Amino acid sequence: MSLTPDGLLIQIVDKESRPMFDLGSSRLKPYSYLILKGIVSLINSVPNKISVSGHTDALSFQTMQNFTNWELSAERANAARRALVQNGMSEEKVAEIVGLASSRLLDKENPTNPINRRISILVLSKKSEAELNRRSNTPEAGSTQETSPDKTETNQKNNQIQNKNAPSAQNPVPALKGNTV
Repeated sequence: MSLTPDGLLIQIVDKESRPMFDLGSSRLKPYSYLILKGIVSLINSVPNKISVSGHTDALSFQTMQNFTNWELSAERANAARRALVQNGMSEEKVAEIVGLASSRLLDKENPTNPINRRISILVLSKKSEAELNRRSNTPEAGSTQETSPDKTETNQKNNQIQNKNAPSAQNPVPALKGNTV
């Protein structure tokens, strides 16, 4: 575990440095499942949301066309999310699922090291959670968006323009001429 500007980063690696997944697989190894089960109480003990990231080693994924390490790493993150939820974590704790492929290797000296096939969980700081909500344009539950007077005036003008051009009794939809599909 390490404290980062974005929150508490938990790299899921067992004490024997075994990979969390077999090569090319998104199925959690039994010991990986137990590790995730063991941290549910830690995650539930804080009000913060989490970001779950899946990782691969640098070996190219070759078995399926149009299925790369990016898709595989996203499936790994989702497998970890399912294991956490099955073991008592609330689904609402998850802010995002991220597939990172081999873009953030744990063992940079040996990119093909199986230890790079792992999960990381970021317990988001309130600031990071707010930034994530801002980027996705979804306000936090129970919060209200502040609107500056300039934005309010702009929104009102945009609504007037949209309403002026919208079909109504005074401004009906024009009839279509010619062939329509």
